[in-house]
Amino acid sequence: MADPISGSIGRIAAAALPRTDGSAAGVSAGGPSFADTLKEALGDVSRLQTDAQDTINAFLTGQPVELHQVMAATEEASLSLELLVEVRNKLADAYRSIMNMQG
Repeated sequence: MADPISGSIGRIAAAALPRTDGSAAGVSAGGPSFADTLKEALGDVSRLQTDAQDTINAFLTGQPVELHQVMAATEEASLSLELLVEVRNKLADAYRSIMNMQG
């Protein structure tokens, strides 16, 4: 299973963090756009949710799946969704702050 922190969700979260060298955070020239990264993150979360559901179904139908695999897949999907929701909340807060500065 892919580590959601090192995937596209992690890249979005890292882009939102302040950089230690004082430069602006963001995507370097020639890199993927923010919209592409966000779409990839949504796809990753969706894939993890589907994988977790497939693992649960396999366990329930008696296929050779261990309980710890079910728990790990479910927790990974849950954490990736929570991280994506928090990133969304931070982006919404940033947007509101920018709009308040202009008004």
